[in-house]
Amino acid sequence: MDHRDAVALIADAVGRSGGVWADLGAGTGTFTRALSDLLAAGSRIYAVDRDARAVRALQSLDAHDVGIVPVRADLATSDLGAAFGVTELDGVLLANALHFVRDAEDTLRRIARSVRPGGRVVVVEYDQRSPSRWVPFPIAAAALRDMAAHAGLVNFRVTATRPSAYAGTLYAAAADRGVGGSDGES
Repeated sequence: MDHRDAVALIADAVGRSGGVWADLGAGTGTFTRALSDLLAAGSRIYAVDRDARAVRALQSLDAHDVGIVPVRADLATSDLGAAFGVTELDGVLLANALHFVRDAEDTLRRIARSVRPGGRVVVVEYDQRSPSRWVPFPIAAAALRDMAAHAGLVNFRVTATRPSAYAGTLYAAAADRGVGGSDGES
């Protein structure tokens, strides 16, 4: 996916935003760069990946008016606040990352807790796709809607779709952390 396509896919999900965000599972930065184009000047992005080579590649990203801070951590197991010293994020982007996590619902619930009330969680995933070694645990949009609700996220919406070059449909979805204090647990 090229830069322009990545920006177009997440633009409506990110909306007009700024502040402190995390791009979890950032890889070499395709969506980190896209996010940096969409956030307000002065924002900061923690670009998180567990692969040391990816983190080194992230160190060379130029984002003009947005600070990018590469962090080596595993989104599925790390305490995100401890990984980069921020107690609450304004937003989180999980682009082609959550489908690598076996227990995506629990991971999403934990990640949602790191977002401030009213903050945004943006997910890019595959719908209508069978598991493969590249996408071991695809998450259909309907399943993500339920997972988001259990994580205390509200206003779930799919904001963009496009046919995947590999299989199924690639979609971007957004949801906001509820302000009522619910974290989705009973």
